[in-house]
Amino acid sequence: MNDLKITIIQSNLHWENMDANLKMFSEKISSIKEDTDLIVLPEMFSTGFTMNNKSMAESMKGRTVAWMKRMAKEKKCAITGSVIIEEKKKYYNRLFFMLPDGEYKTYDKRHLFRYAHEQNYYTAGKKKLIVELKNWKICPIICYDLRFPVWIRNKILRQKAKGKSEYDILLVVANWPERRNHPWKTLLMARAMENQVYVAGINRVGDDGNNIYHSGDSAVLNFKGEIISTTKPHEESIETIAISKKELDEWRKTFPAWMDADKFKVGSGRSRSSK
Repeated sequence: MNDLKITIIQSNLHWENMDANLKMFSEKISSIKEDTDLIVLPEMFSTGFTMNNKSMAESMKGRTVAWMKRMAKEKKCAITGSVIIEEKKKYYNRLFFMLPDGEYKTYDKRHLFRYAHEQNYYTAGKKKLIVELKNWKICPIICYDLRFPVWIRNKILRQKAKGKSEYDILLVVANWPERRNHPWKTLLMARAMENQVYVAGINRVGDDGNNIYHSGDSAVLNFKGEIISTTKPHEESIETIAISKKELDEWRKTFPAWMDADKFKVGSGRSRSSK
């Protein structure tokens, strides 16, 4: 089983300036010389985390989507990050998982950040997304989603797949302020351990248009909740990390906590203990 190479880009963002952000990320991506399978950008990477949805939104055929297609093709790898999208008179904080051939999957942020009144400007998503890349299954989520473990619980397909996990990597793109960096770092570790998956959390640095500072604290963690990346907080950086499917599978066999997990259904209001 092959390793997967993930490149995380921790960057400042130009507030509500699509031209500047796309130019900046074009330069950063072009500077990546080593081979990689997946490049991860922060939440709302082309605008910053803004509530000015009407003036900043694009269509599904807009500039940022076209840019992602072009960059994925040029680098011959997948690229992901979230963008403000208008569709049928509704606005979404929408993640694109773009493949080199121009095909893509999308995920709309499920949990809108009430503290910033995001729910007043955007429509919440309803469906979890699992994508496959080189025999790896990846679950991408957006920022505030990280606080809700039921939504991102790694379900185990026991009978049909003999313990095969729903996904292997939890991918978190974010604009998570420094003043709450303790829960950010703690929740990344918790989600890795409880789901027995790799976790890649990509956050921005710098002040946004509301003078809210972001320290980054981007990290890639293994299935034990241990940080295996070297990205430093407060600094712009690009780092590529190789993760091992063999090590993940061996850990799941050695420490099969999934066998004692509770069964549940999202939205049911109740959980049923496994027997």
